[in-house]
Amino acid sequence: MVQARRRQNEKKFGNWEELLDGGRRYWYEVSGRIGWKARYIKEVDNNENTLRFYQEIYNSEGKLIEIHEKYPIDRGHQKVGEGENK
Repeated sequence: MVQARRRQNEKKFGNWEELLDGGRRYWYEVSGRIGWKARYIKEVDNNENTLRFYQEIYNSEGKLIEIHEKYPIDRGHQKVGEGENK
Protein backbone atom coordinates (compact mmCIF):
# COMPACT_ATOMS: atom_id res chain seq x y z
CA MET A 1 0.00 0.00 0.00
CA VAL A 2 2.79 2.44 0.90
CA GLN A 3 4.61 1.72 -2.36
CA ALA A 4 1.42 2.31 -4.37
CA ARG A 5 0.88 5.70 -2.69
CA ARG A 6 4.53 6.56 -3.21
CA ARG A 7 4.32 5.77 -6.94
CA GLN A 8 1.12 7.81 -7.19
CA ASN A 9 2.73 10.83 -5.49
CA GLU A 10 5.86 10.52 -7.64
CA LYS A 11 3.75 10.47 -10.79
CA LYS A 12 1.49 13.35 -9.74
CA PHE A 13 4.17 15.71 -8.39
CA GLY A 14 7.24 14.74 -10.41
CA ASN A 15 9.69 16.25 -7.88
CA TRP A 16 10.55 15.16 -4.37
CA GLU A 17 13.18 15.12 -1.69
CA GLU A 18 13.75 12.73 1.17
CA LEU A 19 13.29 14.19 4.65
CA LEU A 20 15.40 13.33 7.69
CA ASP A 21 12.47 11.63 9.45
CA GLY A 22 11.95 9.19 6.55
CA GLY A 23 9.14 11.16 4.96
CA ARG A 24 9.16 13.04 1.69
CA ARG A 25 8.39 16.49 0.35
CA TYR A 26 6.77 16.43 -3.10
CA TRP A 27 6.16 19.47 -5.31
CA TYR A 28 5.14 20.69 -8.72
CA GLU A 29 5.04 24.16 -10.24
CA VAL A 30 2.50 26.02 -12.34
CA SER A 31 3.38 29.17 -14.28
CA GLY A 32 0.94 32.06 -14.37
CA ARG A 33 0.19 34.37 -17.28
CA ILE A 34 1.99 37.42 -15.92
CA GLY A 35 5.22 35.71 -14.89
CA TRP A 36 4.11 34.59 -11.46
CA LYS A 37 4.53 31.00 -10.33
CA ALA A 38 2.71 28.73 -7.89
CA ARG A 39 4.43 25.78 -6.25
CA TYR A 40 2.23 23.07 -4.70
CA ILE A 41 3.94 21.17 -1.90
CA LYS A 42 2.87 18.00 -0.13
CA GLU A 43 4.75 16.68 2.90
CA VAL A 44 4.22 13.05 3.90
CA ASP A 45 5.48 10.74 6.63
CA ASN A 46 7.37 7.50 5.97
CA ASN A 47 4.04 5.72 5.34
CA GLU A 48 3.07 8.33 2.71
CA ASN A 49 0.34 9.79 4.94
CA THR A 50 -0.16 13.49 4.21
CA LEU A 51 1.11 15.72 7.01
CA ARG A 52 0.89 19.08 5.26
CA PHE A 53 -0.21 20.48 1.90
CA TYR A 54 0.38 24.09 0.91
CA GLN A 55 0.88 26.46 -1.98
CA GLU A 56 3.70 28.98 -2.39
CA ILE A 57 3.17 32.00 -4.66
CA TYR A 58 6.20 33.66 -6.28
CA ASN A 59 6.15 37.00 -8.09
CA SER A 60 7.67 37.63 -11.53
CA GLU A 61 11.08 38.20 -9.90
CA GLY A 62 10.99 34.78 -8.22
CA LYS A 63 10.41 36.19 -4.73
CA LEU A 64 8.13 34.23 -2.39
CA ILE A 65 5.20 36.53 -1.57
CA GLU A 66 2.42 34.29 -0.20
CA ILE A 67 1.91 30.90 1.38
CA HIS A 68 -1.49 29.24 1.41
CA GLU A 69 -1.58 26.33 3.82
CA LYS A 70 -4.45 24.06 2.78
CA TYR A 71 -3.99 20.97 4.98
CA PRO A 72 -4.32 20.04 7.81
CA ILE A 73 -6.05 23.40 8.36
CA ASP A 74 -6.89 25.84 5.57
CA ARG A 75 -5.31 29.05 6.81
CA GLY A 76 -5.91 31.07 3.66
CA HIS A 77 -3.27 33.18 1.94
CA GLN A 78 -0.59 34.55 4.27
CA LYS A 79 1.61 37.35 2.92
CA VAL A 80 5.38 36.90 3.21
CA GLY A 81 7.26 40.20 3.30
CA GLU A 82 6.37 42.84 0.75
CA GLY A 83 5.38 41.49 -2.67
CA GLU A 84 3.94 42.99 -5.80
CA ASN A 85 0.24 43.75 -5.67
CA LYS A 86 -1.25 43.19 -9.11
